[in-house]
Amino acid sequence: MSAQVTVLYFAKSAELTGLKEEELVAVPTPISSRDLWALLLRKQPRLVALQGHVVLAVRQQRRADDMSEEPRDVFRLSRDWLSVQEVVDSVSSSSCGAVSVFIGTTREDQVGGRKVIGLEYEAYEPMAQSEFSKLCGDMRARWPSVLHICIHHRLGWVKVGEASVVMAISSPHRHDGQQAVQYCISQLKAHVPIWKKEVYDTQVASWKENAECWWSERSCSESEMKEN
Repeated sequence: MSAQVTVLYFAKSAELTGLKEEELVAVPTPISSRDLWALLLRKQPRLVALQGHVVLAVRQQRRADDMSEEPRDVFRLSRDWLSVQEVVDSVSSSSCGAVSVFIGTTREDQVGGRKVIGLEYEAYEPMAQSEFSKLCGDMRARWPSVLHICIHHRLGWVKVGEASVVMAISSPHRHDGQQAVQYCISQLKAHVPIWKKEVYDTQVASWKENAECWWSERSCSESEMKEN
C-alpha cells in the first residue's frame, strides 16, 4: 500500500530546501522513520547537513480539552511583546499562596567575536500545543498540588533585553511551584518544537539547538557524565 504525505519543514530544514512544505506521492506504508528520512534525503540531498540533528514527527489531531475551569493550562505563541502581569493573572487563585514565575530574555552574548543583537523564533504551532498539554499532565503527576500553568512564548524577532518566554505556575505553597517551574522550562526547551536563530551584529545568523534537547550532543555528553 502507499499514501500521499505532506512534509512540513521548519527552521534550518526550510532554509536548506527552500520550502515550507512539499507533497510526497506513493510513499509505501507502513514506513519507518529511518526509511522516510532516506526518502527525504533522495528528494532533498541538502538535508544531509542535519543528519543527527533532526526529529521527524507525525502530526495527529488534538483532542478537545475539557471545558472545566480548573485547573487551567494556558499556552500562547505570540509575535507581540509579552506581559508578565497578564501571565501572572492567568494563574492567580484565592486557594494558592504562591505564584512562581520564570522570565527568559534575550541576552547579549559574544559568539566567536560576534555580538548577538537578537533572536528569531519559529514554531510548529499545532505540535507545540500538543507537547505543552503532555508537559502539563507530566507536571501534575509529579506535583499534584500545582493548580494553574501558563506559558506565553514569543515568535519572530526578539531583540536583546526583551522577554522571549514568560511562565507562571500557582500552587498552595512555594516549594512545589518553584520545582515545577524549573522542570517546566527544561522540558519546554527539550521537547516543544520551537526553534531559535541567533542574529549577530555582522548580519550573520545561526540556528541554535538547546542543550536540553534529547538529540543534542551536549545533552548526551552531560547525561554520560552524570551516569559515570
